[in-house]
Amino acid sequence: MNADEQAVAAVLAKYQDALNQSDTDAVMKLYASDGVFMPQHFPSSVGAVAVRKAYDAVFNAITLTVKFNVAEIHQIAPEWAIARTNSAGTVKVKTTGGGGPEANQELFVFQKIDGTWKIARYCFSTTNPPARMRTKEPNDDHDESSSDSRSRWARGSQN
Repeated sequence: MNADEQAVAAVLAKYQDALNQSDTDAVMKLYASDGVFMPQHFPSSVGAVAVRKAYDAVFNAITLTVKFNVAEIHQIAPEWAIARTNSAGTVKVKTTGGGGPEANQELFVFQKIDGTWKIARYCFSTTNPPARMRTKEPNDDHDESSSDSRSRWARGSQN
């Protein structure tokens, strides 16, 4: 990785920490002012106000404990880079106390603004199969409703 790609990796680490701390302010420091958040099954949140609203909704609804695995980072132009990640961990639904495994694949587009790499676009999709496609193990206490949790928590992100 070149220095810019290493800097992007550092932003991804900060993003992981912000998610795990349910910290909207920390997330927003990582986004470009015109950033776009594209959760699975929901309209995009475009711009700082909408992105903040989406993350506030997320963190009010669930608590995440996730670890990102960086699959690839490529600087595609002097001020643009892309990153592909996979994340896995757990989610707890605040209203019910339920939860279970959390797993997604993510695609980030980064823009270098005033010398700092920012998230310009971010989308994800679950890698947990829907409950109707999963075979429940005999001792599986997993709350099937949590398998698509990051998409459900984005309900507040609609413009």
